[in-house]
Amino acid sequence: MTSHNESNDEVRLTAEQAAQIDRAAAGEGPLTEEEEIYKENILDHYRHPHNAGSMSDATFSHRELNPLCGDTIELFVKVDSKKRVNDVKFTGKGCAISQASISLLSDSIKGKTIEEIKNLKREDVIGLLGIPIGIVRMKCALLSLRTLQKGIDYYEARKTAPK
Repeated sequence: MTSHNESNDEVRLTAEQAAQIDRAAAGEGPLTEEEEIYKENILDHYRHPHNAGSMSDATFSHRELNPLCGDTIELFVKVDSKKRVNDVKFTGKGCAISQASISLLSDSIKGKTIEEIKNLKREDVIGLLGIPIGIVRMKCALLSLRTLQKGIDYYEARKTAPK
C-alpha cells in the first residue's frame, strides 16, 4: 500500500509526463516560467480542491464520466430565485487536470447567472488552467464544463416539463 504522499508523487509524475507529451506533440518546448506557476496552481487545486463535497439541498446535480480515462465529476449547484449560483460543490475522481479544472471552475461560477454560465466556452476553462492543453488531455480539462452545462440543460428541461 502506498502512502498519501507517494500517491501524490505518482500523480505529479503523471501530470508532468502528460504535459511533456502534449507539448512535444504540439512541437513546443519546455514550459515557460508563467506556465510553471500555473502548473503548480493546478497541482495545488488537485491536492486541495476548492468546493469539494456534496450538497443535500442543491437545486440540481449532475454526474459525468470521461470514458477514455475514467475521470468522474458529480456537481451540486444551488441557484437562487434570480437564477444566480449561490453555492457549488463537487465530488470526483481522476487526473490532476480534470479535478483542478472543476475546482477552478467551481470558484469562478459563484455569483454568476445561469445564462452567463451557459455562455462559457472551452477557452474560458483552458484560460482558468493557464497552461497549454494538448489534444491528449483536452477531454480531461473540459469534463468540468461538460458536467456543468449538461446539468443546467437537465435542470432547465425539468423546470419546463409539463406536470
